[in-house]
Amino acid sequence: MSQSIILNNQQINHKIKRIAYQIYENNINEKELILAGIKTNGYVFAQKIKEALNTICNIDVILCEVIINKKKPQDKIETSLDSNVYKNKSLVLVDDVLNSGTTLIYAVKHFLDVPLKQFKTAVLVNRNHKKYPIKADFKGLSLSTSLQEHIIVDFSKKSAIAYLE
Repeated sequence: MSQSIILNNQQINHKIKRIAYQIYENNINEKELILAGIKTNGYVFAQKIKEALNTICNIDVILCEVIINKKKPQDKIETSLDSNVYKNKSLVLVDDVLNSGTTLIYAVKHFLDVPLKQFKTAVLVNRNHKKYPIKADFKGLSLSTSLQEHIIVDFSKKSAIAYLE
Protein backbone atom coordinates (compact mmCIF):
# COMPACT_ATOMS: atom_id res chain seq x y z
CA MET A 1 0.00 0.00 0.00
CA SER A 2 1.22 3.46 -0.78
CA GLN A 3 1.28 6.25 1.76
CA SER A 4 0.49 9.88 1.07
CA ILE A 5 1.52 12.46 3.64
CA ILE A 6 -1.44 14.69 4.43
CA LEU A 7 0.15 16.66 7.29
CA ASN A 8 3.85 17.05 8.01
CA ASN A 9 5.30 17.99 11.41
CA GLN A 10 5.22 21.73 10.74
CA GLN A 11 1.60 21.58 9.56
CA ILE A 12 0.56 19.50 12.58
CA ASN A 13 2.22 21.99 14.93
CA HIS A 14 0.39 24.82 13.18
CA LYS A 15 -2.94 22.96 13.53
CA ILE A 16 -2.25 22.33 17.23
CA LYS A 17 -1.55 26.02 17.81
CA ARG A 18 -4.67 27.07 15.88
CA ILE A 19 -6.87 24.61 17.80
CA ALA A 20 -5.36 25.84 21.09
CA TYR A 21 -6.29 29.44 20.18
CA GLN A 22 -9.84 28.35 19.27
CA ILE A 23 -10.21 26.47 22.55
CA TYR A 24 -8.89 29.50 24.45
CA GLU A 25 -11.28 31.87 22.66
CA ASN A 26 -14.13 29.51 23.54
CA ASN A 27 -13.07 29.33 27.20
CA ILE A 28 -11.61 32.79 27.74
CA ASN A 29 -13.44 33.32 31.04
CA GLU A 30 -12.63 29.91 32.51
CA LYS A 31 -10.12 29.39 35.31
CA GLU A 32 -9.84 25.65 34.63
CA LEU A 33 -10.26 23.51 31.54
CA ILE A 34 -10.26 19.73 31.22
CA LEU A 35 -8.66 18.21 28.11
CA ALA A 36 -9.83 14.61 27.93
CA GLY A 37 -7.72 12.72 25.41
CA ILE A 38 -8.79 9.32 24.12
CA LYS A 39 -6.10 6.78 25.00
CA THR A 40 -2.98 6.71 22.93
CA ASN A 41 -3.01 9.25 20.08
CA GLY A 42 -5.93 11.32 21.39
CA TYR A 43 -4.15 11.70 24.72
CA VAL A 44 -0.84 12.61 23.04
CA PHE A 45 -2.72 15.17 20.92
CA ALA A 46 -4.34 16.56 24.11
CA GLN A 47 -0.88 16.88 25.73
CA LYS A 48 0.33 18.88 22.72
CA ILE A 49 -2.73 21.15 22.86
CA LYS A 50 -2.11 21.67 26.60
CA GLU A 51 1.49 22.72 25.89
CA ALA A 52 0.24 25.22 23.29
CA LEU A 53 -2.45 26.54 25.65
CA ASN A 54 0.12 27.04 28.41
CA THR A 55 2.07 29.40 26.14
CA ILE A 56 -0.95 31.56 25.21
CA CYS A 57 -3.13 31.76 28.34
CA ASN A 58 -3.33 31.40 32.12
CA ILE A 59 -6.12 28.82 32.19
CA ASP A 60 -5.24 25.85 34.40
CA VAL A 61 -5.40 22.98 31.90
CA ILE A 62 -5.97 19.56 33.44
CA LEU A 63 -5.28 16.46 31.35
CA CYS A 64 -7.53 13.44 31.57
CA GLU A 65 -6.90 10.15 29.78
CA VAL A 66 -10.00 8.40 28.46
CA ILE A 67 -9.53 4.64 28.31
CA ILE A 68 -11.88 3.10 25.76
CA ASN A 69 -11.78 -0.19 23.89
CA LYS A 70 -11.96 1.02 20.28
CA LYS A 71 -12.94 -2.48 19.07
CA LYS A 72 -15.77 -2.68 21.64
CA PRO A 73 -16.59 0.94 22.58
CA GLN A 74 -19.73 -0.13 24.46
CA ASP A 75 -17.49 -1.75 27.13
CA LYS A 76 -16.90 0.19 30.35
CA ILE A 77 -15.02 3.44 29.76
CA GLU A 78 -12.58 4.68 32.37
CA THR A 79 -10.87 8.01 32.91
CA SER A 80 -7.64 8.86 34.70
CA LEU A 81 -9.51 11.49 36.75
CA ASP A 82 -12.37 11.03 39.17
CA SER A 83 -15.57 12.51 37.78
CA ASN A 84 -15.69 15.06 40.63
CA VAL A 85 -12.59 16.72 39.13
CA TYR A 86 -14.41 17.64 35.89
CA LYS A 87 -17.91 18.11 37.33
CA ASN A 88 -19.34 21.53 36.35
CA LYS A 89 -16.21 22.39 34.36
CA SER A 90 -15.56 23.08 30.72
CA LEU A 91 -14.30 19.92 29.00
CA VAL A 92 -12.85 19.26 25.54
CA LEU A 93 -12.80 15.65 24.36
CA VAL A 94 -9.77 15.10 22.10
CA ASP A 95 -8.91 12.41 19.54
CA ASP A 96 -6.54 12.28 16.59
CA VAL A 97 -8.95 11.17 13.83
CA LEU A 98 -12.74 11.36 13.61
CA ASN A 99 -13.62 8.49 11.31
CA SER A 100 -17.09 6.97 11.81
CA GLY A 101 -17.66 8.76 15.11
CA THR A 102 -18.07 5.51 17.07
CA THR A 103 -15.24 6.11 19.56
CA LEU A 104 -16.18 9.75 20.06
CA ILE A 105 -19.91 9.11 20.55
CA TYR A 106 -19.31 6.45 23.21
CA ALA A 107 -16.79 8.70 24.96
CA VAL A 108 -19.33 11.55 24.85
CA LYS A 109 -21.93 9.19 26.36
CA HIS A 110 -19.58 8.52 29.27
CA PHE A 111 -19.20 12.22 30.05
CA LEU A 112 -22.94 12.88 29.82
CA ASP A 113 -23.36 11.15 33.20
CA VAL A 114 -21.60 14.11 34.84
CA PRO A 115 -22.94 17.68 34.74
CA LEU A 116 -20.52 19.79 32.72
CA LYS A 117 -20.40 23.55 32.22
CA GLN A 118 -19.48 23.14 28.56
CA PHE A 119 -18.59 20.16 26.38
CA LYS A 120 -16.70 20.39 23.07
CA THR A 121 -14.74 18.01 20.85
CA ALA A 122 -11.41 18.44 19.06
CA VAL A 123 -9.74 16.27 16.41
CA LEU A 124 -6.68 16.65 14.23
CA VAL A 125 -8.32 15.08 11.15
CA ASN A 126 -12.04 14.83 10.42
CA ARG A 127 -12.72 12.16 7.77
CA ASN A 128 -16.38 12.94 7.06
CA HIS A 129 -17.55 9.28 7.23
CA LYS A 130 -19.76 9.57 10.26
CA LYS A 131 -22.33 6.95 11.11
CA TYR A 132 -23.29 8.82 14.29
CA PRO A 133 -24.52 12.41 14.65
CA ILE A 134 -21.31 13.79 16.12
CA LYS A 135 -19.12 16.64 14.97
CA ALA A 136 -15.77 18.06 15.87
CA ASP A 137 -16.04 21.57 17.29
CA PHE A 138 -12.33 22.14 16.70
CA LYS A 139 -10.58 20.37 13.83
CA GLY A 140 -7.23 20.67 12.17
CA LEU A 141 -8.17 19.28 8.77
CA SER A 142 -11.35 17.98 7.11
CA LEU A 143 -10.64 15.36 4.50
CA SER A 144 -12.99 13.36 2.30
CA THR A 145 -11.55 9.91 1.76
CA SER A 146 -12.83 6.57 0.54
CA LEU A 147 -13.94 4.04 3.13
CA GLN A 148 -11.03 1.78 2.15
CA GLU A 149 -8.44 4.43 2.98
CA HIS A 150 -7.06 4.87 6.47
CA ILE A 151 -5.52 7.90 8.14
CA ILE A 152 -2.61 7.23 10.44
CA VAL A 153 -1.28 9.90 12.80
CA ASP A 154 2.17 9.06 14.11
CA PHE A 155 3.26 10.98 17.20
CA SER A 156 5.88 8.37 18.13
CA LYS A 157 8.89 10.07 16.59
CA LYS A 158 10.40 13.47 17.35
CA SER A 159 8.38 14.86 14.49
CA ALA A 160 4.71 14.04 14.05
CA ILE A 161 3.22 13.04 10.71
CA ALA A 162 -0.24 12.17 9.38
CA TYR A 163 -0.62 10.08 6.28
CA LEU A 164 -3.26 8.40 4.18
CA GLU A 165 -2.87 4.70 3.56
